[in-house]
Amino acid sequence: MIDPLFWLGLSILLVATSLTAVLVAAIPALQELARAARSAEKLFDTLSRELPPTLNAIRTTGLEITDLTDNVSEGVKSASQVVKQVDQSLDGARKQAQNLQVGTRSIFTGVKTAWKTFTRQKPTKRTVERLPINETSPLTLREREALRQENRRTKAEPYHTNDPYNETSNWETSFEDEDFVSKPTASEDWYKQE
Repeated sequence: MIDPLFWLGLSILLVATSLTAVLVAAIPALQELARAARSAEKLFDTLSRELPPTLNAIRTTGLEITDLTDNVSEGVKSASQVVKQVDQSLDGARKQAQNLQVGTRSIFTGVKTAWKTFTRQKPTKRTVERLPINETSPLTLREREALRQENRRTKAEPYHTNDPYNETSNWETSFEDEDFVSKPTASEDWYKQE
């Protein structure tokens, strides 16, 4: 019976020895853990002190950047409006120059035409002789019938078959022989009779 007690005591001794060895080996590790915990605590304290101002600075920097981008975009818009206004003023100036050019051309043309009109010789006045208007009463029905009878050809009158225009020699001499006096027609005779 001594044997089981021996083994029990021996095992307890071995366990106690091993626990002591573990504790002896764990003490430096625990000391290092304590040091790490202290340094982490210091780091967290530093972060808690330094991080909010840094975050505020980052936030204000972001706001300033957005303000700057807004100002730059407004500057670009105003610059584009200025460029548009300059373009419009240039177009207006170009149109005014064209209008001025057209106006000066028209003025020069008017002055040139006026000068030509004033310097040309005035033509002599032409007198127009008017024929007298015969004041006659309207024709009666019998007078009209009589005129129609006179203007009609009778069947006994032969038609002229020879054409004076085909014969060149007769045509050329016919002008030399005539005295260019036109013969009155039947209607002109009627006016003269009245």
